Amino acid sequence: MTSARRKSYGVKGAPYAFLIPATVLFLVFFALPIGYAVWLSFRKVHVSGLGLGKGAREEVWAGLSNYTAALQDSELLHGALRVLGYGCIVVPVMLGLALLFALMLDSDKVRFTPFTRLAIFLPYAIPGVVAAMLWGFLYLPDVSPFYYVLDKLGLPQPDLLSGGPLYLALSNIAVWGGTGFNMIVIYTALQAIPAEVYEAAKLDGATPSQIALRIKIPMVAPSLVLTFFFSIIATLQVYNEPTTLKPLTNSVSTTWSPLMKVYRDAFGTNDIYAAAAQAVIIALATLLLSFGFLRAANRRQKQEAAR
Repeated sequence: MTSARRKSYGVKGAPYAFLIPATVLFLVFFALPIGYAVWLSFRKVHVSGLGLGKGAREEVWAGLSNYTAALQDSELLHGALRVLGYGCIVVPVMLGLALLFALMLDSDKVRFTPFTRLAIFLPYAIPGVVAAMLWGFLYLPDVSPFYYVLDKLGLPQPDLLSGGPLYLALSNIAVWGGTGFNMIVIYTALQAIPAEVYEAAKLDGATPSQIALRIKIPMVAPSLVLTFFFSIIATLQVYNEPTTLKPLTNSVSTTWSPLMKVYRDAFGTNDIYAAAAQAVIIALATLLLSFGFLRAANRRQKQEAAR
């Protein structure tokens, strides 16, 4: 083989060589754990006699029994319903505030834009567990400065860690931490809109509100779809907030969200097979909802483009 041909093969194989580290990491830390979880979801432990002695506990094939039990589990269903109510609060409020802040920052009349942008984004940089702990102490009547002020003013002091207000308390933590990230995504899309579009609209007599409603929002629709997609995934996987607030109130059970139930079954009751089946169901539900939403969004964009 000539040196020129060897050099040609080396150049062609260079991209694949650069992909090897990422491929190995993907297989080891992503594909392999998923495959192992799927494998465990089809297994169970068969106990012989009293379960004592060698060979008394044996891992056997379970078929779809773990999935059937998971779909009939009332705790998992109730956790999914709680997450649904939580998401109905978090997603529209968070994306609405993110869009509002992005439009405000994109306005020519706003001053100190870099500082304001950083201030809005800063809560996202705080880890979710730390944010939940900070807000948890603010929710406690004995240590919260807000309750102290309400008490001095003679105003009612609502219990935010029980009943219906608990959803608002948990949603507030998610909105406070996630609005900044979504705002940056939308604001970046606004910055990419050509200035000539705004100038043409102003020459036609469009007001700032009309420019925002009829030009800016439609042109950043792909970013809104992207942020909505990420928000749905984050909502279905809510875990940090209720887990962190659980020691502060009896209203948050160990199965408040589906992921909390998976953790309880896997590491609390040591039923890793049922937990694996539940995790696979949650992953499939997330995939189906995300795929369905993206299909619907793409279909709508094609219809609008055809008009």
